[in-house]
Amino acid sequence: MADATEIREQMIDAFEGADYPISSPMDLVPALPNGPGTKFESGDFSVTAMELNTKTSGGDFPYDDPESFVDDIIEDLKEQGEL
Repeated sequence: MADATEIREQMIDAFEGADYPISSPMDLVPALPNGPGTKFESGDFSVTAMELNTKTSGGDFPYDDPESFVDDIIEDLKEQGEL
């Protein structure tokens, strides 16, 4: 079983280096340690940043900080039964 808190922490760590505010998912790519291939993993859950862009609604841009962006992504993943 995936731990949503662990995934959230991984995402915040990965996305916090972006230049906020962000207006699209593309604004996050330069901040990612492995670009779009950056993985977020917990238990049996594993997803890359690129997959997040296709599996989720992508968020409600713009975002002023990584926490609010990640919270929306986590909520979307929970609604889809991914987490």
